[in-house]
Amino acid sequence: MNATWILVADSSRAKIFIAETSTSPLEEIEALDHPEGRQHEQLLTSDLPGRNAGSASSRHALDDETPPKQQEAIGFAKKITKRLDEARKDHLYGRLIIVAAPAFLGLLRENINADIKKIVTWELDKNLTNESKDTIREHLPKVLPSISA
Repeated sequence: MNATWILVADSSRAKIFIAETSTSPLEEIEALDHPEGRQHEQLLTSDLPGRNAGSASSRHALDDETPPKQQEAIGFAKKITKRLDEARKDHLYGRLIIVAAPAFLGLLRENINADIKKIVTWELDKNLTNESKDTIREHLPKVLPSISA
């Protein structure tokens, strides 16, 4: 399919829109919610392992050094990229535009596989997840870009 999917995401929510042609308005086709991405760090750490007192001068966590909020964001980015890859394999879209909060855009880039990277036509590092589809469309190029060979 030649349709363009537009992913609009941050660490707690993602919306997928479709544009049938390069000048079409956006139509929302899917929404993913990740409420853990909105929780405070303290709530996310309440079930983590405790600290081990090694010596008086060195204490270390019994867990990984990645903060829990960052772990949640990474997990959500992986979930989104898995969904994008499934849809790509099913030929639901032929081009992808990504609009994401700057830090989350980096996580998406780290987790997108090579096949999806080939069809990403444009990126915008801006958080538009709370905006209407018309406002989102205003931030995109008037004519959506196609894949450059």
